[in-house]
Amino acid sequence: MKENKRKGGILVQAGILAAASMIVRIIGILYRSPLTAIIGDEGNGYYGFAYNIYAIVLMVSSYSIPQAISKLMAQKMAVGEYKNARRVLQCTLTYSLVVGLLSSILLYFGAPVLVPPSTVPVLRMFAPTVFFFGILGVLRGYFQADQDMTPTSISQILEQIANALVSIGAAWFFMHRLAGPNSHEQAVYGAMGSALGTGSGVLAALVFMTFLFMRSRAWFSERVESDRTGRLAPWGQVFRDTILVITPFILSGFILNLTTTVNQTIYSNIMIRAWHVDEIEVSTAYGIFSNKAVVISNIPISIATALATAVIPNISAAYARFDLEETRRRVISAIRIVLVVALPCTVGLIVLARPVTMLLFPQWESLDQASNLLALLAVTVVLYSVSTITNAALQSIGRMSLPLVSAGFALVIQTIALVALLTMTGLDIYALVLVSILYSALIFVMNEIFLMRYLQLKADMTVTFVKPLVSALLMGLVCKGVYSACSFLMMRSGRGIYFCNLFALVPAIGASVLVYFFILIRIGTLAEEDILNFPKGALLLKVFKKLRWLKQQ
Repeated sequence: MKENKRKGGILVQAGILAAASMIVRIIGILYRSPLTAIIGDEGNGYYGFAYNIYAIVLMVSSYSIPQAISKLMAQKMAVGEYKNARRVLQCTLTYSLVVGLLSSILLYFGAPVLVPPSTVPVLRMFAPTVFFFGILGVLRGYFQADQDMTPTSISQILEQIANALVSIGAAWFFMHRLAGPNSHEQAVYGAMGSALGTGSGVLAALVFMTFLFMRSRAWFSERVESDRTGRLAPWGQVFRDTILVITPFILSGFILNLTTTVNQTIYSNIMIRAWHVDEIEVSTAYGIFSNKAVVISNIPISIATALATAVIPNISAAYARFDLEETRRRVISAIRIVLVVALPCTVGLIVLARPVTMLLFPQWESLDQASNLLALLAVTVVLYSVSTITNAALQSIGRMSLPLVSAGFALVIQTIALVALLTMTGLDIYALVLVSILYSALIFVMNEIFLMRYLQLKADMTVTFVKPLVSALLMGLVCKGVYSACSFLMMRSGRGIYFCNLFALVPAIGASVLVYFFILIRIGTLAEEDILNFPKGALLLKVFKKLRWLKQQ
């Protein structure tokens, strides 16, 4: 951990974390393709069922710890209370050890109750991961509290690399060396190998973060010794405050993951019992939805998640100093940046849904369905991205329960809608997409209402939303045109469909990025000050001036 002034602005730190998140998502996509080829859509379905239960338990026990501890420690350090910050760290570590152990025991022994019989061994493979993740979350939050996102970023990349390598290797080994000749048994064992990869990634990241933490202890001890505030909160108060902050984070995340599990359960039960669809067919369809369309749509959303992680301690520190004007400025800045990224991603996924799906998941029998699901699901990218930031803003200003209210209300409405769509229409898996859009839209609207009420937040809609949207739509036209032209030329060369698609995608995406930022700059959405706040902003500004996109000064 270093002094903040050496780390750059909030956008630089967010950029570091966002870049890492993108790398993590790309690695995840790249390894998912060969993994899917190994375990198949059926194996993906079993993994998806087990992962959703694991994600709920993880959310309750450990997942929100980095955000909670970073918020609490950032507030203490902003006013010089480093001794209290250390007590927050110690209390949170104790919490994660106890709750993580109990959660792991629950997953292992409760698996037969929580999931169908075929998925039990997959869920049990996830059990130890919850315990390790809790400790990892505390260490990540410790560094994030000082607005240093680099350790978290590196650990996420290491985690995903280990996850990818072990998932592929273990899935192949389990299927070909441990499973019998039955294809159903092989799919289950393949899903178990993938689950083992998840745990191995968390363990690799934990080893790395523990090493960094041991190196930083002397530096943090010096800060604790320099604390002259004379304010030392009792252990009971610190632990109570820690629980009060962690709980809303946990409940908000719990509802988000509960939504996935509720939708999965309702979908499978109605399709199997009411429509008499075969269980394997249902698992396969859900695997295409959750492990292809959702996985791809989550790539740009990860940028918003990274930005939210970075802004929580940043906004919390300003709010702890009672600087409401600075708090509003930081919230609006975060929303602007996430829209600048999310809007073109949404348009791009709609325009290039089939080419992107073909590139990442070239299983031809499910390509049409997966790409259609992705094109519809792309709408949730911008909604979830903004909601992630507004959730973080509300939590940072002490309105911890409001994201919970938004998520709870949205869950009830979307559940009613899902049951109606599945029982009264033949939409099948597409009903899950429609309720995903409804769910994200409801959270988006409610969070905006809460921010206007409690923070009196009023952004310039033209600069914040309209101009990026116009730029994204124009970019979409260019993207479609360049891809169609390049694809036509490549097909005439006689190459295979996959490689024609790949070589058409690259120039289409490159042209889209250039056109989008050119329009943004020319219509005044991004000024020099905004560009300088980006990672390597000075270099980007120099490049834009050489291209004469900006006027020379």
